[in-house]
Amino acid sequence: MTWCVYLTHPEVKIDPDVPVPEWGLSDIGRERAGKATFLPFAKEIKQVISSAEVKAVETAQVFSGRLNVFHRVLQFLHENDRSATGFLPPEEFEETADAFFANPAVSIRGWERAIDAQDRIVNGVRSALRHIPDDQPVLFTGHGAVGTLLMCHLMATPISRHFDQKRGGCWYRFEKDWLSSQEGRHLGWTEL
Repeated sequence: MTWCVYLTHPEVKIDPDVPVPEWGLSDIGRERAGKATFLPFAKEIKQVISSAEVKAVETAQVFSGRLNVFHRVLQFLHENDRSATGFLPPEEFEETADAFFANPAVSIRGWERAIDAQDRIVNGVRSALRHIPDDQPVLFTGHGAVGTLLMCHLMATPISRHFDQKRGGCWYRFEKDWLSSQEGRHLGWTEL
């Protein structure tokens, strides 16, 4: 059965004057992504799939370039849509993110609802994996919030920020068949 790794982009260059999806990796983020290509799972990866946001694409390119594997971009992997607020100062962002996870059926400040983002990421990953042979491990590079929403689904647990990563640049491994299972599996983030 195909196993997958979901990896979040590491540190980015934050610029309040640039739309969030256009933020790229910082030097530290690029360095951390490069080191991650030497993790034990990396040598087995046959394909890298990322969202279209610059930070996720740049993370994927580090892996696909170093591992010499195919990289493709799929729109469904994008982070939860926060365009209604754009950049928020860190404290305000954290408060809004707390509310996003605590009220999954409600749009917080115009953000995409957590239940909609979870449905999008789960169905998108499921669809992508239908077209990948079972013997080909896949690396998904994306974003922390939707990665957490995917993790909650895989664990068959309600949406909660309790399962969120503590910092960008974390990963977890899951089996392809877990997407269809009703039995939850315990997962946890591992830092790069």
